[in-house]
Amino acid sequence: MRTCSIANALDVVGERWTLVALREIMLGNRRFDEIVRNTGASRDILATRLRKLVDAGVLEKRQYEQRPPRYEYLLTESGRALRPVLFALMEWGDKFVTQGPPPSVWEHQCGSALHVQPTCQNCAEPVTFDDLTPRRIGQVP
Repeated sequence: MRTCSIANALDVVGERWTLVALREIMLGNRRFDEIVRNTGASRDILATRLRKLVDAGVLEKRQYEQRPPRYEYLLTESGRALRPVLFALMEWGDKFVTQGPPPSVWEHQCGSALHVQPTCQNCAEPVTFDDLTPRRIGQVP
């Protein structure tokens, strides 16, 4: 079996309710009841998915009320690193799955609609994916 970082990542975030919960938190809906209302997930499924994300270090669970105890969920560094992945998945869904206009559009501070474009960290050139070569760690170029 091939060792694969994609498969490893999907073990943490590769489920519908996990991704839509992350969407809600990314949108600023950090409280459990808000996430339930906006995702349509059952409370028990959502609780399980959020617990898994906290255990994996993607979210931080922070108490905001003592009586009764209530918590909110915040993105950690690991969770914030998933934002480009979620934007790319949304853009793919807008183009190839959703019929009609996109349900939501994100605007960049310049006023234009956001379109995710990966760039090379070294040379800052856009990545076309046709120019990439996979290499295993330790493999001599």
